[in-house]
Amino acid sequence: MASLTSTININVDKHLKEEATAILKDLGLNMSTFINMALTQVIKRNGIPFEVVNPKPSKELLEALQEGEDILNGKIKTKGYHNVKKMIEDILNEDQC
Repeated sequence: MASLTSTININVDKHLKEEATAILKDLGLNMSTFINMALTQVIKRNGIPFEVVNPKPSKELLEALQEGEDILNGKIKTKGYHNVKKMIEDILNEDQC
C-alpha cells in the first residue's frame, strides 16, 4: 500500500520553533498536527487563514510621535520636571482651570 503522507522540510528560527512547540504542547498538539490543521484551513479558505497585513501607525500615533519630536527639537516649549510631586500638583491644578 502506498504511503498517504508526504514530508515537508522547512527551516525556521530555533527560538521560534521552541516557543511554538511549547505552546502547541500546552494545547495538546504537536508541530505535525498543527501544520496539517493550518494547511487544511488554507484549502478550506482558499487562502491564508489569518490576516496578513503591513501594520501602519494610526493618524493619532503619527501626530503624537511628531509632537514628541517637536518637543525634543525645541519647536514646542514644555515645562520639565525633576520632582514628581510637583508635576502631579501642576497636572491637578491644570485640570481645575
